[in-house]
Amino acid sequence: MTTQKQFDTSIEDAKAIVKHHLNMLWDSPQSAKITPPLMIWGPPGVGKSTFIQDLTEEEGIGFIDVRLAQREPVDIRGLPVPREDRKGIDWIISSEWPRENSDEFKQKGIILFDEITAADATLQVAAYEFILDRRLGKLYQVPDGWYIIAAGNRSSDGAVARTMSSALANRFCHLEVSSNSEEWTKWAVINDIHPSVIGFIRHSPQLLFNMNGNKERGWPSPRTWERVSAEIKAAENCSLPKDLLETIIQGLIGIGAAIEFTGFLEWNDKVPSVSDLLMQNAKLEIPERSDQRYGFISAMVYYFKKNEDPVQLFEGLYDILLELPNDWTQLAYHDIELSLRASNRIDVMKEFMQHERHKMVEDKLAVV
Repeated sequence: MTTQKQFDTSIEDAKAIVKHHLNMLWDSPQSAKITPPLMIWGPPGVGKSTFIQDLTEEEGIGFIDVRLAQREPVDIRGLPVPREDRKGIDWIISSEWPRENSDEFKQKGIILFDEITAADATLQVAAYEFILDRRLGKLYQVPDGWYIIAAGNRSSDGAVARTMSSALANRFCHLEVSSNSEEWTKWAVINDIHPSVIGFIRHSPQLLFNMNGNKERGWPSPRTWERVSAEIKAAENCSLPKDLLETIIQGLIGIGAAIEFTGFLEWNDKVPSVSDLLMQNAKLEIPERSDQRYGFISAMVYYFKKNEDPVQLFEGLYDILLELPNDWTQLAYHDIELSLRASNRIDVMKEFMQHERHKMVEDKLAVV
């Protein structure tokens, strides 16, 4: 008997598939009913709804997030109201659905039915017609430029998850998404996640997502690491005592991951100040330990990008790039280019590449 395996899809690949279906829909609006809606499966905190919202912002299209488990059937189907002639009822449809005669109407967009597997059977039934036929009887029709996606957790994830009916499941194109440390760190560099978090995940990628501990307490996931980043930044701004910050981190990612992360922070506190090195105000010493190098490079890129005048840091930056071992130089260079392009600082990137020492870095990278 052949064992069937559901292949995991990275967030980046899932994003590409959503774009593909959007283009199918937009290139041929008459095929809206045969362009399959997507069902995104995955564990809590992996970034299912986040990547969809990010995509709508990148594309400049509309986005409606429907947390199905928090709704009532009338929220989907509408509210019945008796006619004045008492010969029947009319339905009042929710104003959140996109309508062409609305002042805020956008021609294109995504409607996300999130937490669909946590919704009870009556809610799933209420959503059938909307998701499968893109309409609510004769009362409402989803505009052709709008795509429908659903997302939910699996029962194996320890989250609230109910069985999806075969009738509903058969209409979806199903994707199982998983976390990917390389993709996540790329996203983290672009989105200014604290460098200590980026450095740690590069050093310990297995802790980007790990549900092996107590699922009723904090555990590491892309969502919780983003929150750890926010807590560290806030703590730095208000001088929060170290022990309180460690307690918060433990509450977010669990005791095991927190012990490893705080150990990583302690070792990285022993390396020279990256800001001083970029300003050439300290003797350049490259850390020997790999964990310290990951933290060192992440901090260097972060502070270089955040500086109001990064051009003044070029000499210190080139000192570091030329002193690092070749593979570490490649990693640092990649992050610098990625962060500058993502923040639309193309002018700084051009000046960086036109610098007289850039050819030395190019020659060095050529032998990696």
